[in-house]
Amino acid sequence: MSPRVLVVDDEPALARALAINLRAHGWEVTTAADGRSALDAAASTHPDVVLLDLGLPDLDGTEVIAGLRGWSAVPIVVLSARQHGEDKVEALDLGADDYVTKPFAMNELLARLRAAVRRGASAPPSSSDAVVEVGPLVIDLARKRVARDGADVRLTPTEWAFLELLARNVGRLVTREQVLREVWGPAYEHESHYLRVYAAQLRRKLEADPAHPRYLLTSPGLGYTLEP
Repeated sequence: MSPRVLVVDDEPALARALAINLRAHGWEVTTAADGRSALDAAASTHPDVVLLDLGLPDLDGTEVIAGLRGWSAVPIVVLSARQHGEDKVEALDLGADDYVTKPFAMNELLARLRAAVRRGASAPPSSSDAVVEVGPLVIDLARKRVARDGADVRLTPTEWAFLELLARNVGRLVTREQVLREVWGPAYEHESHYLRVYAAQLRRKLEADPAHPRYLLTSPGLGYTLEP
């Protein structure tokens, strides 16, 4: 089977040229011109590798990396005109696998893509899925959306980060320290009052009876579980 690549770039001429060259070398190509389209395409086409420009019109490319890494281990090769070291470090820290600066040689880019696909194929399979269903809740990790009984629920970025962490570990206890570290940062590992406030807010939005939650459960002194 031909390897599948998702090309994300808002420059139509470059995206078209990349698609032509990649198809000529045996790749199956999907293109997206902005971040939200890229997340949608990744969820629907399941590419073997994502070739991602950082300068997109709606989301920054780093937000797309973070969105993908919320549910997928697909290899990501950044293709960017940004040559500052801090941009490269940030992209790699967020989960990108490689970073190619513009202008680039097509042969080198093809080699980088092939290497990323090989690494992705040898990695252990991910147990995550793009959509997690918990009772009446449908949590779309790719699109960063949650619906309850078919109606969209508006969450703040912090509420979403909390819920996303639980959804990626559905049915498993997530410790208080892990939630604080991953949602707020290492400096907040002892600020347990944050958890009570945000857990209560999530229950008000997601549970039919927030006082007697069915899905977002607390293990006193230990942490939280999103029960399937």
